[in-house]
Amino acid sequence: MIVRMKKLSFLVFYKEYQEFLEKIRDLGVIHVIENQQGAINDAAVQDKMQKLARYASVMEVLEKMVDKKSLPAADENIDFPSLLAQWDQYQLDKAATEARIQALSKDEQLLAPWGDFDPSSIELLEKQGYCINFFTCASRAFKPEWESEYNALSIANDKSKLYFITITKPEVELTIDAELCRLPKVSLAALREELSALQSALQALDKDIVSFAQQHLNDFQAAYDALQQDIDFSKVALSADAVADSKVMLLQGWAPEKSLPALSEYLDKNGYFYQVDDPTQEDDIPIQLSNNRFFRLFEPLTKLYMLPKYGELDLTMFFAPFFMLFFGLCLGDMGYGALIMLALPIFTKLFQLINPEFKSTLVFLFGLSTVLAGTLTGTAFGFSLYDIDLPFFQKMKDLLYQDNQAMFYLSLIIGCVQILFGMILKAVNLGIQLGFKYAISTIGWILLLVGVALAVLTGSTGSIWFIVVMAVAGCMVLFYNSPGKNIFLNFGLGLWDAYNMVTGLLGDVLSYVRLFALGLSGGILASVFNSLATGMSPDIPVVGFLVTALIFVIGHGLNIFMNILGSMVHPMRLTFVEFFKNSGYEGGGRAYKPFKK
Repeated sequence: MIVRMKKLSFLVFYKEYQEFLEKIRDLGVIHVIENQQGAINDAAVQDKMQKLARYASVMEVLEKMVDKKSLPAADENIDFPSLLAQWDQYQLDKAATEARIQALSKDEQLLAPWGDFDPSSIELLEKQGYCINFFTCASRAFKPEWESEYNALSIANDKSKLYFITITKPEVELTIDAELCRLPKVSLAALREELSALQSALQALDKDIVSFAQQHLNDFQAAYDALQQDIDFSKVALSADAVADSKVMLLQGWAPEKSLPALSEYLDKNGYFYQVDDPTQEDDIPIQLSNNRFFRLFEPLTKLYMLPKYGELDLTMFFAPFFMLFFGLCLGDMGYGALIMLALPIFTKLFQLINPEFKSTLVFLFGLSTVLAGTLTGTAFGFSLYDIDLPFFQKMKDLLYQDNQAMFYLSLIIGCVQILFGMILKAVNLGIQLGFKYAISTIGWILLLVGVALAVLTGSTGSIWFIVVMAVAGCMVLFYNSPGKNIFLNFGLGLWDAYNMVTGLLGDVLSYVRLFALGLSGGILASVFNSLATGMSPDIPVVGFLVTALIFVIGHGLNIFMNILGSMVHPMRLTFVEFFKNSGYEGGGRAYKPFKK
């Protein structure tokens, strides 16, 4: 359900404004209506936000290096500007070292084919009046006459390329169809020695950076939190309107109705002027969800889509049981469900990759639902338990077993039930928000669908009660589609709505076949991996067992990973599209975020 909110308006003398903001921040219950334009136009706030982004980027790098289990506490007395400068220096030193290593590595590649020689010997020859040039060409492109004309000497040949030098007098013009090489004036040995020293220095620098990250990550986190609070405070401070010749600040916000008694007592005690109003339809009211412990587990799914608008129904408690059932049917293997419950910490981490707010209790419930759904087909890790000739399994089979055709029909029946339930919620929602007359058309559709279903099941499609029900439902659908409009426009809109409803309902119901299809495909894949594990095992006692176990573990590991993703995505699709659409869910609410530390 959605917590009821009240709008508060404060009038504060401008000299007391900062103190007032600090006090309401300590209270931590008022969602301030912020003036976004004020923060955008304030240079100081923009500068702080740039710093915050920089802190976040540094922390993102540091978090990848540390062992979070052994982080020291933040040092309150640390000189953070110096700490940030130290980090920047580390980054500059590392970038310079890596750039130098990259440049030397390229030089090493150039020098390696020529061997280790002293560049000073080349300079001595040049002083004696000789020109030494380094060339490379394709092995077959080398011409033997170059040896006599230019004193060409082959240095290395790597089968595709030939490396050679020429020794000539300065006046000799070289006409060689080969690539002239410009080599660095350093020996290969000296270059490799410098390269090794730089790589050692880089390793030492990386160790220092890791030690720095381990020591100071929490210091950066503390600085980030403090700056974020400072920014939040500045945004709120800029959200007030100056009135009465800028002597009085007008600030507005929202607070949960249940917090008003304590809030009013505090404000009255401190002598602040305030006014409490009920929200209007024009207000952008923040949303705070309030559900019991069970349904609160499913709130992250609602937030994953969007929060409801203020005044409409929070559907969390209504889709939660269906979602559990959907997950179990999609995964549909008792073994997989039991594994989720037994290895709960591991699977909780996996589910939190989808949404970090998922709790281990929710993951356990998903595992339990999978076990219960798996009893309908009797599968565990791809094996059929109901094929085991034991009284317990045969008794369970007689009580619970459903074949593929029954599971197909069960999926469609569940779809019909949830869609019909969604339409009931839509009627209730319309009645609460707009009035009963706006819900009449939806009630007509509910009456029509239930009447048709009962008539088909009882074989009384030609009875008087059925005709009367269809007539009443038809009038409600066609003439109360848009209350307030004339009868002819209502009739036309009703026909159009009927066309969309009939075609849409068919597609919506058929979408629930995925509950059957995913469970079936997962079971088939599990069975295939079992066949591979036994069929590809060699007839060597120990080796055969190891191969079977390896294929079994890897195969089922891949299968359960893929099926868990599918068992989350497809129920979310059925919830967010089919159920939310048929329940008239609009959404678009923004979360209640009180101004607090």
